[in-house]
Amino acid sequence: MENSDQRKLLSALCHGSIFLSSLLISIGIPVAILLISEDLIVKENAREAINFHINLYLYAAIAGVLAITVIGIPIAIVLGIALFVASFVMPILAIVSALSNPAQPYRYSFIWRLV
Repeated sequence: MENSDQRKLLSALCHGSIFLSSLLISIGIPVAILLISEDLIVKENAREAINFHINLYLYAAIAGVLAITVIGIPIAIVLGIALFVASFVMPILAIVSALSNPAQPYRYSFIWRLV
């Protein structure tokens, strides 16, 4: 792809979609971009955004299960705060990276790559 502006926009849109409130829209945008785009960098950014979404949901489910047990309540609170902070900070870092270095896909730290 020769259009760097389009690459920047689509990559930033993939990572920024997590700030949208609806579950279907926030994960649907990177899925749609993954299916439609022909650019390999944009596809990698879309996969990484989807993996980040999935990991946040998995960690939230783990925190919910831990909150059910009395011993797990402090752990669930700490994990919940960490998820809340990570869900804002990490996508912002990804957007900045996608805009400043469009030739390289962004890789989130501390996630499992399932897609």
